[in-house]
Amino acid sequence: MTPTPAGSSAPARDHLQGVAQQSRPVPAPAAAASDAVPFVRTVLALCAVGVLVVSQLYTVLPVLGRLADSWSTTTSAAGWTATAFGFGYASGFLFSGPLSDRFGRRRLIVTGLFVTAVATAAVAAAPGLVTGCAIRAVQGLSAATFAPPAFAYIAERIEPARRVTAMTWLTSSFLSAGVLGQVFSQSVAEFGGWRTVFLVCAAGLVGGALLLRGVLAEDRGSVATSALDAYRAMGRLIAKPSLVLLLLATVTLLCGFVAVYTGLQLVGPRDLTSNPDTMLALRASSLPAMVLVPLLTPWLVKLPAVRRVVAALLLAGFVALVGALLSGSGDIGVVPLGALLFVLVFGIAVTAPALVEAIGSQAGPARGAAVALYTFALFIGASVGPQLVAALPGGLDTVFAVVAGLLGAGAVLAAMGHRARG
Repeated sequence: MTPTPAGSSAPARDHLQGVAQQSRPVPAPAAAASDAVPFVRTVLALCAVGVLVVSQLYTVLPVLGRLADSWSTTTSAAGWTATAFGFGYASGFLFSGPLSDRFGRRRLIVTGLFVTAVATAAVAAAPGLVTGCAIRAVQGLSAATFAPPAFAYIAERIEPARRVTAMTWLTSSFLSAGVLGQVFSQSVAEFGGWRTVFLVCAAGLVGGALLLRGVLAEDRGSVATSALDAYRAMGRLIAKPSLVLLLLATVTLLCGFVAVYTGLQLVGPRDLTSNPDTMLALRASSLPAMVLVPLLTPWLVKLPAVRRVVAALLLAGFVALVGALLSGSGDIGVVPLGALLFVLVFGIAVTAPALVEAIGSQAGPARGAAVALYTFALFIGASVGPQLVAALPGGLDTVFAVVAGLLGAGAVLAAMGHRARG
């Protein structure tokens, strides 16, 4: 995805620096010119591995039916594999930042990737749903060791003039994983089955660990701060009503995104779900929306962060409502559905960085702890998405309607959080 130029606006810089510091309660030291690492190979390697890591949340969505058949369960029950990973992933963010301060960025990233590779391969060997969910939770917990130290590494080791660009690339790679993971999983499963999906991912994670072990510079000494400082800061932040409201708005974001794609897989139109090629094209159709957002960033950041959050969530919610009306009437084809998904994903891609900026602006010197809480809330929402769909009666129209209400509630919560601060 296209990076934000290094000379972008102050709000964009603040947002990206806040993400960079999500594992630290204090600002990262600037990289001296002689100490800076190579920009292109570092960013390309981190982005490539980042897509693979974050994709693990989404790889199960296209193969839920296959998992259900293999484990003699229902597709709704198989959705717990996404929830288990999401809960482990979200929880892991609360620990990986302080751990990377203590043990070093490179060491935690590489070790975490090897552990994630083992857990990913173990998913392929799972004999049933309960075991599969347990392994997926471990997989999510270990996968969470990537993002916080990766952002901190960029903040510390990339030369300051190019740091914003590096942050934009990495953030965009994480967002694109939501679609790329599904496209990859469906493509591989069609030829090799669902177990092959996880075995290929495990091999890729081993390759990613070896790649980053060679690309990333040796760790410096550990940071002279206590890990308890981060948790004390989190405690102070969750006592602020305005910030809690923004965190609740964050929960709705990926909850709505995952619910829509889970709904397409479980209760979508039969002529769509029975046609793998059409489903693959539909999933891929929203990728350009993720490219468009960074291109529009110089104009988007002219609006205050909370206004961007409210407007983008209302846009996504309105599109979901249109999807509910069209699905309910039975008059929705692949092209209209693809257009709706494009706009929905665009709204979500605009909202995510704006929420980071809004939350970080309320955190003061504890911005790192605030962004860790943001990431936790984001993936708690992603974990709830599949179970929300499983609990709903009806078809795709019901899923769209509930997602519309969810995203609309997120917009209201964000507006209330801004007003409560004032």
